[in-house]
Amino acid sequence: MSIVTVEKVSHSFGGRQILEEVSFRMNNGEHIGLVGANGEGKSTFLNIVTGKLTPEQGKVEWCNRITSGYLDQHSLMKQGLTIREVLQTAFSHLFDLEKEMLELYEKMCDCSDDEMNKYMNDVGEIQDIMENNGFYIIDTKINEIAQGLGLMDIGLEKEVGQLSGGQRSKVLLTKLLLENPMILILDEPTNYLDEEHINWLRNFLQNYENAFILVSHDIPFLNSVTNLIYHVENCEMTRYSGDYEYFLEQHALKKRQAESAYNKQQKEIDNLEDFIARNKARVATRNMANSRQKKLDKMQVLTKPKDKPKPVFGFMEARTPGRVIFECKDLVIGYNEPLTAPLNFLMERNQKIAIKGVNGLGKTTLLKTLLGIIPPFAGDVEVDGFSVPGFFAQEDSKNTKTALDYIWNEFPGCTNGEIRSMLAKCGLTTDHIESAVYVLSGGEQAKVRLCKIMNRECNVLVLDEPTNHLDVEAKEELKRAVKQFKGSVILVSHEPEFYQDIVSEVYNLEDWTTKII
Repeated sequence: MSIVTVEKVSHSFGGRQILEEVSFRMNNGEHIGLVGANGEGKSTFLNIVTGKLTPEQGKVEWCNRITSGYLDQHSLMKQGLTIREVLQTAFSHLFDLEKEMLELYEKMCDCSDDEMNKYMNDVGEIQDIMENNGFYIIDTKINEIAQGLGLMDIGLEKEVGQLSGGQRSKVLLTKLLLENPMILILDEPTNYLDEEHINWLRNFLQNYENAFILVSHDIPFLNSVTNLIYHVENCEMTRYSGDYEYFLEQHALKKRQAESAYNKQQKEIDNLEDFIARNKARVATRNMANSRQKKLDKMQVLTKPKDKPKPVFGFMEARTPGRVIFECKDLVIGYNEPLTAPLNFLMERNQKIAIKGVNGLGKTTLLKTLLGIIPPFAGDVEVDGFSVPGFFAQEDSKNTKTALDYIWNEFPGCTNGEIRSMLAKCGLTTDHIESAVYVLSGGEQAKVRLCKIMNRECNVLVLDEPTNHLDVEAKEELKRAVKQFKGSVILVSHEPEFYQDIVSEVYNLEDWTTKII
């Protein structure tokens, strides 16, 4: 029996059709992977399923008394609370029951025998619910999952307003897992998790008894936790029973069959049209020509399978810099407090380095300090005078400009056609190019920002979590481009599959931090 059913849902966004008569069903215990290229409508579909968005056509039906939890890319938290207080809101319904129980105890002080019996029965029911839901071990539950996702390293008494974007995502994910809903809906949950905590989440989901829907471009992770794939492409959604590897095989087979059927029909149409053209004027063959014309008129013409534009990334190289790009002398990074012990290291020309470590240790802070965006907490950074950095920063764009105007402002000397060509090279269609940046998907926004870097000469690539939100093809193409770049590279990433073939050294910020890990 389906616990969620979607029937013939259609929806458009910004004048562009996203979903067209899409159907979907979810049974209890299914672990579903929702896959598709950037901008195909995965997040839009999840917003429709969860009721955040009303579809233009079609309907969504949930079974009665089904609980769900949704972690999306733009979830917010109430400011002024500590991490612990936010996590405790996962049990707000139990705290409400406790309050009701205490009020019943007060009523027992002055009531009749009949009322006392009723109150005692009510209190007994409430206590059973609280015990069955682990109310008296809430702190233990919070500490267990917070430890697994790395929140104990940050400190549960820290206010959420002081957290980085990655840390906030961890808090929201922890709260969601504590709620233990019957359906988990997770949109890119690994984006801000490091390797250790991705492994913890993988184990959690593998043993999760209830159903979940997962959107992720981390293919090894996705493949290890799902048993069913829904693929969104060209406004359609297709169901595949099996893991991601099975989906790839079946999708490739389906694509070959569609191309073969289209080519076969086109050949038949050409033959029919040729026969009709040669024989319709001759009296002896006119009837045969008319018969072929009727067959042609009745034919249901297949549409040619569409190929999505594939990104082609490449970075323009500036003049050769000096031998030493960055040299750190007793460098301490931080804002109001030091985040590291004094660092002494240098980065040489053409060296490629990855920086890893759990969230909150200062990986982004280190990059910004090296680039001079923020000052060192102590010590010095010497930068080669001929270094020309290209910096890809983590950011959630609120840019209301179109992608076209955003890039045109960066390169005012270019023509409209040249700007469109730059963006198209990054795998963006005309619809994307003419849309406001903030309405694009996370992956499409990343491609717009990469476009800006690609079209300026640089000799030092500084990339902060560049693979977040990128689909599989874009991620592979970016890996190729970074590997091919002849200059220096320093990148922060939680995906060893991305950087291990690119870099010669990996620095672990956990070795330098002043925090207790």
